[in-house]
Amino acid sequence: MEDKENTDTQENSPSQLSNVGNVLRGFSIPVVSVLLAILIGALLLLVSGANPIEAYSALFKGSLGSLQSVGRTLEKATPLLFSGLAVTFAFKAGLFNIGAQGQLLLGAIVSAGVGFGITGLPAVVHIPLALLAGALAGALYGAIPGALKTATGAHEVITTIMLNYVAINITDYLADGPWKDNSPGNIVARTPQIMDTARIPSIGGIPLGFLVAVLFALGVWWLLNKTTLGFEIRTAGKNPHAAKYAGMKVTKTIVLTMVLSGLLAGLGGAVETQGVVGRYQPGFNVGLGFDGITIALLGKTHPVGNILAALLIGAMKAGSSKMQFSAGVAHEITDVIQSLMLFFVAADMIVRWILRTREDDEGRIMLTSGWGKQ
Repeated sequence: MEDKENTDTQENSPSQLSNVGNVLRGFSIPVVSVLLAILIGALLLLVSGANPIEAYSALFKGSLGSLQSVGRTLEKATPLLFSGLAVTFAFKAGLFNIGAQGQLLLGAIVSAGVGFGITGLPAVVHIPLALLAGALAGALYGAIPGALKTATGAHEVITTIMLNYVAINITDYLADGPWKDNSPGNIVARTPQIMDTARIPSIGGIPLGFLVAVLFALGVWWLLNKTTLGFEIRTAGKNPHAAKYAGMKVTKTIVLTMVLSGLLAGLGGAVETQGVVGRYQPGFNVGLGFDGITIALLGKTHPVGNILAALLIGAMKAGSSKMQFSAGVAHEITDVIQSLMLFFVAADMIVRWILRTREDDEGRIMLTSGWGKQ
């Protein structure tokens, strides 16, 4: 009996080591992509007449040089992590949710509506209530492209792109109409400040919203890898026909995946409103949903990888102003470096050639194609 247990352990060990090796190889691609982007960014800085060492030193100080800088980095990283998780979650079902931007915007403004519109609640009730409202707004908006895909075969890329514009116009109307801040002297489109009881606080300079985002990232990993629903989502993403043949309700899985993806994006908007801006104002959330695509790809569509990617991009965004003023570098240089990172991750054949590694199916992102029903 004892020998049998030892044999089983020996048989399982190589498999476990192989899995760890696959994970490490998978994350080596974004690591090298980041290094290549930083190297090319240094060359661009030299060409523009700036000192790369001085510029990157200023970037580091602006993002991690003090407790206040770290807090700012975590603030920047929080909505990025949520939007990255939203895109990652959809990826696992073979869906490309480009609508995270619209879902995030609706989550942000609905959270603001609950934050300034409901009074007399204690913080322990008001904060989660506003978060829940923003999450539900994103979830309902995410359900639309999921339902359209399963009912009509409409591709989620097209529908989510169009719904982004709808969300922009809805939020602009509310911020400059029924929910506009009518306080004396205000002439811009924005909602009133949310109540203090709806604000997400910081603990020792660390935004509580970031800790919430990390918990959700771990929750997404658990759901995808340790639950029946997660297995169905991953199976539907890899082979929807096989999943359907196995008795799984693929159409239901697609809609539910888009709902949960939208929920995560809506939470990102809610946390941005309650933890950073303190109200909804058009323009403050621009690009956060689209940056989720960068986070998802840079994190290899892994929830934990999303945390690292969000921290990296958050640090770049937080330190860019310091780099601009201290080293005389154009603000856009950080966008160029970020774009290079995404380029090398997307065109990973270049990085694989450098690392001399082979492509494996586990590390590839499978997206649905075609316009037919699932």
